[in-house]
Amino acid sequence: MKVRDIALARSGDQGNRATISVIARDPANYPLLERGLTPERVRALYSGLVHGPVQRYTFPELGAVHFVLNDALAGGVTRSRQSPRPTVPPARRAAAAVTGPSGGGGWTRAGGRRPCGG
Repeated sequence: MKVRDIALARSGDQGNRATISVIARDPANYPLLERGLTPERVRALYSGLVHGPVQRYTFPELGAVHFVLNDALAGGVTRSRQSPRPTVPPARRAAAAVTGPSGGGGWTRAGGRRPCGG
């Protein structure tokens, strides 16, 4: 199961930080997001892009998990050589690339490539 099947994702930027919110479409699926989307797994998903810590904030009453990816925008949007809207792809990656629990109980990238943080 892909995260995009049970949730939607939004992203933004604040200086040299990217922010990603993943919101369950059905509140019953929120526990899956809370268990599966850890800071370590999100950092592994964005390896090479995020050079600082990843902070996670949970909002059970909203069915949402919010991440702040520090040192992620190559100096900030105005200094980055990335596209003018560099944080749109991260939300898509969070929604599309992470799949649901695999046979081993971990979460993997789409196509079963490598574990995302464990």
